[in-house]
Amino acid sequence: MTPIDFTQDWKQKLQNRFINYVKIYSTSDAESEATPSTPQQWDIANYIFEELKTIGLADVSIDEHGYIYAYVPSNLENDEEPVVGFISHYDTSPDFSGEHVKPQIWENYDGKDLVLNSETGFTLSPTRFESLKDHIGKTLITTDGTTLLGADDKAGIAEIVTAAEFLMAHPEIKHGKIAIGFTPDEEIGRGAHKFDVKKFGAEWAYTMDGSEVGELEYENFNAAGAVVKIHGLSVHPGYAFGKMINATLLAAEFIQMLPENETPATTKGFEGFYHLMDIKADISEAKIQYIIRDHDEQKFEARKKFISDQVSVFNKKHGDGTAEIEIKDQYRNMKQQFEGKMHIIDIAEQALKDAKIDPKIKAIRGGTDGAQLSYMGLPCPNIFAGGLNFHGPYEYVALESMEKAVEVIINIARSKKKR
Repeated sequence: MTPIDFTQDWKQKLQNRFINYVKIYSTSDAESEATPSTPQQWDIANYIFEELKTIGLADVSIDEHGYIYAYVPSNLENDEEPVVGFISHYDTSPDFSGEHVKPQIWENYDGKDLVLNSETGFTLSPTRFESLKDHIGKTLITTDGTTLLGADDKAGIAEIVTAAEFLMAHPEIKHGKIAIGFTPDEEIGRGAHKFDVKKFGAEWAYTMDGSEVGELEYENFNAAGAVVKIHGLSVHPGYAFGKMINATLLAAEFIQMLPENETPATTKGFEGFYHLMDIKADISEAKIQYIIRDHDEQKFEARKKFISDQVSVFNKKHGDGTAEIEIKDQYRNMKQQFEGKMHIIDIAEQALKDAKIDPKIKAIRGGTDGAQLSYMGLPCPNIFAGGLNFHGPYEYVALESMEKAVEVIINIARSKKKR
């Protein structure tokens, strides 16, 4: 396959596009029931919508929930190719501030510590993050140490839009119809909830939402969210003997009832966990938020049962109704949706190899929109977008990694596809 001539002008276009995206505040909010969950997501949604029209894509639309759809028309005379899609999300994680992002560009990285903020001394160091050593000589884009960057998943959006624009500008690259979709609220587990699979019209798709270059993933966690509410009784502390029920203390007790060695920091590979996400508490009320994850379906169901049983044990000790729990499934392991459809993975793997990338096929210790979409009838594995250290101030991405992702998208678009 002829290599893609991705000139310096295109590299600059990709970099500028990404920088523009990350400066737009678009954090999502799990407490909101709206779609998008935050009004600021409309700013980037409308920005992307106008951009897609400007570069000449077909049938560009945005619906009342902020879902964006667009198409690169086929340039084949007798097009019998299946429509293939590419999807990314434009919200950023509420785990860390995504407002007033000030990206910094470090050309020809020398492998040493990067002082991201001279006032605070905040430093991105290869001593702590060994992945930096793999990017010596490359152009890094980082935060200023006060916010996350938003490469998750604005890198994916920049890559898809740039690849689409490149295909429109290079009609000599023959391809079938390519569908493009961008979603809100992926970071809070709702990115695919209102995605219109029928309107999208693809036979299958790929989310550009992975991390390390070469990642190709079609297996992920089963996921649920759990909220434990604990009811206390507030009484003046001077008259509290025998009366006060301190919900904050009870919350601390409940937290200790879950296995301390089954957290994200103590598990790896296919091991599942309970992740304490947030706690809000005073004497009267406490609210504890968990996410529950496991690749194995039976173990996943057992985890949900275990935390529910602990609430029952807790109530036997402290009285009926002291604690209550609500568990909501978020997404499922998409692996079984690829039975008999492994050509979807094979095409992506070959696209990686054609880009001189060593494929890293592994299970995701997380989830993507693709997990839900696969169960909605749109098989949708996940491909790297290049960013690292997501959801915090140490997040960074190499421009060269994003270039490789663009090349992979184009390689898939021009691959010989099989039904």
